[in-house]
Amino acid sequence: MKKSPLLALALLTFATTLSAENRHVYFGTGGAGAKGIYHATFNGEKGTLSPAKLAHEIGSPGFLALSPDGKKLYAAATQENVGGVAAYEVAADGSLKFFHFEPTGDGGAAHLSVHPSGKFLLTAQYGGNSTSLLPLDAEGKPGTATVTEHEGGSKVVEGRQNAPHPHYVGYSPDGKFALVPDLGMDGIVIYAIDPDKPAITKHGFAASVPGGGPRHLKFSKDGKFIYLLNELSLSTTVFSWDAAAGAAKLLSTTPALSEEVKAAESFNSAAEIVVHPSGSYVYSSNRGHDTVTVYAVKESGDALDVIQVQPVRGAFPRNINLDPSGRWLLAAGADSHTVAVHAVAADTGKLTYQRGAIIQVPAPICIVFGAVVTP
Repeated sequence: MKKSPLLALALLTFATTLSAENRHVYFGTGGAGAKGIYHATFNGEKGTLSPAKLAHEIGSPGFLALSPDGKKLYAAATQENVGGVAAYEVAADGSLKFFHFEPTGDGGAAHLSVHPSGKFLLTAQYGGNSTSLLPLDAEGKPGTATVTEHEGGSKVVEGRQNAPHPHYVGYSPDGKFALVPDLGMDGIVIYAIDPDKPAITKHGFAASVPGGGPRHLKFSKDGKFIYLLNELSLSTTVFSWDAAAGAAKLLSTTPALSEEVKAAESFNSAAEIVVHPSGSYVYSSNRGHDTVTVYAVKESGDALDVIQVQPVRGAFPRNINLDPSGRWLLAAGADSHTVAVHAVAADTGKLTYQRGAIIQVPAPICIVFGAVVTP
């Protein structure tokens, strides 16, 4: 989307103000050498990270999510070989206090997300072929899970799409619908939400590109479009979103990498997608090629253009995230055990590696920005 010079200046001024804040950062992990959730602080002025320290030891906390007020942190983790959700109180100094573990009811979760109401969270079980709803009480404690099974499989990619594989859970901007990309089904399962019970019911299905393998999604800043990341085809599909009907319509698909580039690697797959706070740029990570693809959003909003493919300065970027100011992008190298910082150009959205701004984190696969660091 094009910006006027005055708007660009305003966004830069706003981002510069925000970027001066130091924030707590949490890293979910999963792999050799990782012991649990790690914590660091991010200097928003310099674009640097403090050394990461173990915040809590627990098995495979692959994905993390904060409560709407930022006072609770939840992790999709394992305890005594049981997959579930670990709950923590977040202290003012950024430290974590574990207070509960609740099984998902269907094994380990690949992703979890707290509803904006704070009344429940959802988990996606890739291996269990299901979505689970865990109610949250007044103290944020997760209750017994209600499991909803997915059904079907596109069978386009043998071995990956013979059955359902929910990979992510997110919510429409108004909080009325839950959207679950399913890699095995080649589409987005849409649930209607009753936040008072709380409960979800199957509402619809948005088919994506055959063989794409949907993984994660994000909404556009104005809430009118969905950007769906396809893991298997390394592409991003844009859908229009009808908020009243709770329905998505496929509009366009943009490859993250050329076919020639993909063919040169023995393994490539897309992993994470994020949207810049300005709404003008989208970023996705490419495992194998070890890069981040930068897209510019067309003025119409219905399509993307690739404007840069940036090396992450690490190996196997399963996760990336933008700091709240939009001035910095962090890339987690799961195989290199690193998190590297990249500066985001305010006028173009392009990335530049912040030389020296790289830290060691054991097998990082999730990055979550927390509260501002208080003196």
